[in-house]
Amino acid sequence: MQTRRTFLGTSLAAAGAITVLPFAARAAAHMADTFKTDTGEIVVHPVDHASVVLETPAGTIYADPVGDAAAYADFPPADLILITHEHGDHYNAETIAALMGDETRLVTNPAVHDMLPEELQARATRLANGEEAQVDQIEITAIPAYNTTEERKNFHPEGRDNGYVLTIDGIRVYISGDTEGTPEMRALDNIELAFVSMNLPFTMDAEHAAVAVAEFAPTYVYPYHYR
Repeated sequence: MQTRRTFLGTSLAAAGAITVLPFAARAAAHMADTFKTDTGEIVVHPVDHASVVLETPAGTIYADPVGDAAAYADFPPADLILITHEHGDHYNAETIAALMGDETRLVTNPAVHDMLPEELQARATRLANGEEAQVDQIEITAIPAYNTTEERKNFHPEGRDNGYVLTIDGIRVYISGDTEGTPEMRALDNIELAFVSMNLPFTMDAEHAAVAVAEFAPTYVYPYHYR
């Protein structure tokens, strides 16, 4: 029986030189992957579902950390926390508060920024779709994340949620958040690492993910956000 991830891998192998990496299996086994940058390396630690930690030459990034903060105890403290949107499998204020150090920066979409507790909101940068920010040596661009299928549009309406493209030491990393294969995703270029959501009914199935990923052709892709 072909799984969603193996279907995606088979489809992308036929499309060209895109390597599919097993996010859920890596998370379950507490395994990491290492990728070379211009002056160092990025170490990818899949944590669970939509949560990932990136150790980079520019600092340690936590994307959508949720759940028990103890799950992050073995990683370096966060220099940057990214939140894509407000759903509970991507945003938890208590988890963020527990992981924030004195110098940690926080970047969120506007909807999450508006609901942050006051002490977190004071330390957060609000990025709307298409906006950019720089945190130390990390360049951040907010990529629109939304549903395009009519019956799913209420899950992630256009204009509210973010994905992110991070430029770190010469490497571009895309974190999709919850989205379908939007025109903005398909138009991405020069992406080395991509984390792309697959989860019906909330995002898209493996077939649609494969078509979208084949268009922007990252070097490596982690299908994530699936059960």
